[in-house]
Amino acid sequence: MFLEFLGLKRETSFYEKDLESAIITHLQEFLLELGNGFSFVARQKRIHLDGDEFFVDLVFYNRILQCFVIIEIKTTKLMHQDIGQLQMYVNYYDRIEKLPHENATIGILLCAHKNDAVVKFTLPEGQKQIIASQYELYLPTEKQLLDEVNKELESFNDQRNL
Repeated sequence: MFLEFLGLKRETSFYEKDLESAIITHLQEFLLELGNGFSFVARQKRIHLDGDEFFVDLVFYNRILQCFVIIEIKTTKLMHQDIGQLQMYVNYYDRIEKLPHENATIGILLCAHKNDAVVKFTLPEGQKQIIASQYELYLPTEKQLLDEVNKELESFNDQRNL
């Protein structure tokens, strides 16, 4: 996901709340980046669980998919605890907020750095509700795009030759 429209400087260190505020300020552009059918539901949605409070960063609803979409923001490297936190929020929405005719909640974890192996081994095999996505504040350069395409072509050719 490319969040260039937020206008955050690459050199600036920022906290999750700053990224969240920038997304809310540019909500229309962010919704367009997400795709069709999204509507904004809540920011910092408070959840009470037996005396403990938790706060969901962003909650959307997709009318096409007919489900809640929860977005958690991490400006650091993704950790297995972050996935567990998002899973708890998804479970809460599925068990408490979702109506019987609606589809299962989707959780998206936007993180600055993602380790695919951590995601793979933290989530159960075959699950489709949690997505971890690394965000970029700026579109890649032409050279970066070409390098990535060449890397994918090499990987594809290597697999074909097996």
